[in-house]
Amino acid sequence: MATITPILQARYRDEIVAALMDEFQYTNVMQVPRIQKVVVNIGLGEANENPKLLDGAVEDLRIITGQQPLITKSKKSIATYKLREDRAIGMKVTLRGEKMWSMLDRLINIALPRVRDFRGVPANLDGRGNYTIGLREQLMFAEIQYDKIDKVRGMEITIVTTAKTDEEGRRLLALMGMPFQKN
Repeated sequence: MATITPILQARYRDEIVAALMDEFQYTNVMQVPRIQKVVVNIGLGEANENPKLLDGAVEDLRIITGQQPLITKSKKSIATYKLREDRAIGMKVTLRGEKMWSMLDRLINIALPRVRDFRGVPANLDGRGNYTIGLREQLMFAEIQYDKIDKVRGMEITIVTTAKTDEEGRRLLALMGMPFQKN
């Protein structure tokens, strides 16, 4: 069975690589920044009191990413937060390959434009060319049905690139269609 190449991946290979090579004067195709992985993370500090919240969050993340989430546990006890060691406090999914490209395509072209009063995402990268966007609700994804959710919860989506600088990473994401805010 032949795999279908996601549209964003084909555009990266056909157009974006050439544009980045011209713009940054790379001499080799392997110097061009590319996306390594996408990590989707939901932190659930309130799961400490109500462990049932994890079930709904796991299901939402599985529907959005198409992959089973990994439950993250606390590394140490913190008395002020009533947190004990090895308690489930969140979950994450690491996407690579076809699922990564599909997720990026849905995020950029479907989910972000569905946000009410959307004016773009901040263009702040982490200093190494990686980008993290925090979302306030999971309802922006078309796969999530409003009637089926138990609670509105936010998530973080981190796009890890091979870019050496923020400028290269920002340009890579802009060429892919990431709607950055205008200054």
